Amino acid sequence: MFLKSQKARNIGLQLAFVGLIVAVIVTAIFEAQSNFAQQGIGLTSDFIWKTTGWEMSFSILPTDRTDPYWWYLLVGLANTLFLAVIGLAGATIFGGLVGLALIAPNRPLNLIGTIYVEIFRNIPLILQIFFWYSLTTLLPSPRNAGALAGVFFTGRGIYLPGLNVAGWSIALFWVVIFATVMAFVWFMAAKRFRKLEPGQRRRIPVAIIAVGLALAAIVLFLGHPAGTPWLAIPEPQGLNIRGGYRIQPELYALAFAIAVAGGASVAEIFRGGFKAVGSGHAEAAYALGLSGWQTFSRVRFPLAMRAMLPSLSNQFVWLVKATTLGLIVGYTDLFAVVVSSITQSGQTFEFMAILMVAFILINFSLANVFNRINDAARLKGHQTRG
Repeated sequence: MFLKSQKARNIGLQLAFVGLIVAVIVTAIFEAQSNFAQQGIGLTSDFIWKTTGWEMSFSILPTDRTDPYWWYLLVGLANTLFLAVIGLAGATIFGGLVGLALIAPNRPLNLIGTIYVEIFRNIPLILQIFFWYSLTTLLPSPRNAGALAGVFFTGRGIYLPGLNVAGWSIALFWVVIFATVMAFVWFMAAKRFRKLEPGQRRRIPVAIIAVGLALAAIVLFLGHPAGTPWLAIPEPQGLNIRGGYRIQPELYALAFAIAVAGGASVAEIFRGGFKAVGSGHAEAAYALGLSGWQTFSRVRFPLAMRAMLPSLSNQFVWLVKATTLGLIVGYTDLFAVVVSSITQSGQTFEFMAILMVAFILINFSLANVFNRINDAARLKGHQTRG
């Protein structure tokens, strides 16, 4: 009876496959524990609460050498996400602009786009990182640097004017902004809210944005030291520059390299997406009286985006993994924190397991977001029929 049901056989095969995978993993864990025990090494999590005893050269959250390992891992994860966001945003901007140049009906623009893609797609990323980082060493010292619109470009970093607030306040500010954007997107995309009255659908997004901005303003106000000016302006003092924000050469060289190299691949994805849209769609749009911009924004781009999304998802996941190359120029991302922690504590297996789990979660979340966007944007069955 059981074997006669196709559905039951499929479920049975899936359960058997999952059971086999679980058995392999459990066996591997017990085998690893046995080998570690023979070598006098025990798996433990007690080290996570111990003091690190070393300082991070860069962190977007406050750190001290007395902080425990768990806090340093969290800060390293924040640094990795910070670099990934900048790199992905830069790659999207570069790739979008170059991709438009590749599909433009203009030969000089096509040539410029092609040269860009062929140069930066065919040079290893690690070599590009070293190249851009070496250029930062050619910038003048803080003593000899001149200001450009209040910004100092030096070999020690770029000094920018900024708000005079604590580091935790800035980090929490971006968390609030991110949560507000996600809440706004969730409300606009969720089917359960589409049945609301038109007036409610207009007021609720405005309320979400207003509450988010109010919370962000409160966070910045609480992080501002009383009696000090709100704006911190960088100024030369002796052999250094004081005040404002300093962006490390390691950070902007690495982010720029990821953005430029990733932009070359993203540009090709853009070009391929637009080539996948047949000319008949544009001709039909022109026949209906749409202008060139309306044809691009309402017909060609939405159709091309559907073709781009799967490849963009893979490219962005690859770029996130490329942030681990920051170790070669001294950027303290999660990988660098794990390597330093292993050197200090000797807990190699545990820290490597934490690193792998962290990247699995990051990339799984990113891929899941793209899958949801792809599912929402794809043509449904009734839309594909003539």
